[in-house]
Amino acid sequence: MEKKTNVIQDRIKKADALRDMGVNLYPAGYDIDMTAAKAIEKFGQVDTKILEAQKETFSMAGRIMSLRNFGKACFIHIKDVTGRIQAYIRRDNVGEDQYKIFKLMDVGDFVGMRGSFFRTRTDELTLLADEIHLLCKTMRPLPEKWHGLTDIEIRYRQRYLDLVVNDKVKEIFVLRSRIIQSIRDFFVQRDFLEVETPMMQPIPGGATAKPFKTYHNALGMDLYLRIAPELYLKRLVVGGLERVFEINRNFRNEGISVQHNPEFTMIEFYIAYATYGDLMTLTEELFSDVLQEVHGSHVIEYQNKTIDFTPPWKKISLFDALREMAGVNDEVITNIGAAKDFAGSKEIVLTKQDNLGKILAKIFDQLVEPHLIAPTFITGYPTEISPLSRRNDEDPDITDRFELFIGGREIANGFTELNDPIDQKERFLEQVALRESGDDEAQFMDDDYVRALEYGLPPTAGEGIGIDRLVMLLSDSPSIRDVIFFPQMRAK
Repeated sequence: MEKKTNVIQDRIKKADALRDMGVNLYPAGYDIDMTAAKAIEKFGQVDTKILEAQKETFSMAGRIMSLRNFGKACFIHIKDVTGRIQAYIRRDNVGEDQYKIFKLMDVGDFVGMRGSFFRTRTDELTLLADEIHLLCKTMRPLPEKWHGLTDIEIRYRQRYLDLVVNDKVKEIFVLRSRIIQSIRDFFVQRDFLEVETPMMQPIPGGATAKPFKTYHNALGMDLYLRIAPELYLKRLVVGGLERVFEINRNFRNEGISVQHNPEFTMIEFYIAYATYGDLMTLTEELFSDVLQEVHGSHVIEYQNKTIDFTPPWKKISLFDALREMAGVNDEVITNIGAAKDFAGSKEIVLTKQDNLGKILAKIFDQLVEPHLIAPTFITGYPTEISPLSRRNDEDPDITDRFELFIGGREIANGFTELNDPIDQKERFLEQVALRESGDDEAQFMDDDYVRALEYGLPPTAGEGIGIDRLVMLLSDSPSIRDVIFFPQMRAK
């Protein structure tokens, strides 16, 4: 059991004293008609004499963030969702009974007040309270105000406290909400239909990743948290919904890092009769719209690097990127033995299941990806690592696929969809063989999806974009945990 500190014991005593006075420590609701931001907007530039002449009163509520006691009067700062504002609590104004109650309040408590505005001698806009009410008595103190909450692990584990004392954190999550809304508006305005597909799936598909597994008692069957919505979204295109998108969670039972959280948010969208080239153009338009909406500029600073999103973005094939940026020769690109030797010389870890495409992808991840700071489309991915992508007409060993890299990390993955049911079944069988040989990230056979393709998927292109990583970029956050309210943490 957690030991109670002297500060907590003192707050418990104050709570007991308030109860003895008949005060409800946790009343239901409080009517407000003014926020901190609205007060500053309305009265921030009003002349002092005019402000004092008006006697209109307003009701406000918030958390006490500071308290300066002068005996018969106190200055406090309260914080609401819009910001902070000062209030002046004077015994002669609120009365003896309310002032006694107020004297038992602490920094961190929630209060409701009614009063009129004036300016102090230092010209700070302040609410002169005529009445004050306790709305919630807190038992734990906030972190010391000059240092705030700096322990990174506590910040992630106790995000509610992080939000209270670190205004920058709240700004990041407000920005996140604006980014998602901007993305949603972009697609709705282009006649896309927002849909929802299953989170629990009998067969996890749509990505190369290890799933979380559970069991449904009533159905008597295994289910998996989805690693991607792709195969269900393409079923909807088969059904005639030609433009669909979904913004939601995916789950992958993988490692945790500054770029990875087992639960993360993506948008996936599909367009009938489009190609992966159309997707690249649409992606540039999407990012341009979002940046203009939330930043007002195509240029941002990310971790001391300037990134310019002005279209058109660079396009380069995977093989050319390996040649130009990793020093890979043609023998490595075409010969698995040479590829293994090259990877070994760079201390890149391989498994016995890795095929040539997988080895080249690992070389790319280690030697090329970190240097792709400006938005860059990497194209021409090997067919053997692209089981859902359409083969390129000129070279069937590669696919009509791209990945988008910004700031040294993957942000999006898109391709012209494989809609040949025979080819798709063969590729699923290759994935099954990989699973049977020990690759637990290889995909499952999905007979129903093949059946859907047999009914006809029109020429289609689809893409997934990582929302969390996009928010990291646009909020200048170094870790994915900084942009997820409640990231997964190891048990203490």
